[in-house]
Amino acid sequence: MTDPIADYLTRLRNAIKANHRVVEIPASNLKKEITKILFEQGYILNYKFIEGETPAGIIKIALKYDPVDRVNAIKALKRVSRPGLRQYTGYKDMPRVLNGLGIAILSTSQGVMTNKEAREKKIGGEVLCYVY
Repeated sequence: MTDPIADYLTRLRNAIKANHRVVEIPASNLKKEITKILFEQGYILNYKFIEGETPAGIIKIALKYDPVDRVNAIKALKRVSRPGLRQYTGYKDMPRVLNGLGIAILSTSQGVMTNKEAREKKIGGEVLCYVY
């Protein structure tokens, strides 16, 4: 596999389209950080890191649905920076996703964070994905 982040996002997208409650994804440190951000921003219900089944472990993610009309909290997941075409941004040119309603997840020198956190800390980095 050449792009594990794209695989992570695709597994989430497929689980959402199939109306699954829980999705299991092979773990890595970057995927764990992205999962924590999705939980903090309210896009997923819960997550759990399971060690031991595979060398890196597994991430179990409970997807968040509206109880009334069964609409998922995540409308779209879009991969921005790819192995063949990296997308970097400075803090002055930080992307606004859906006019501020969505988030961009960045990999910076101080760790993985949202575009809002990076703008406050005045640091730039590689734009991994858009979530809204």
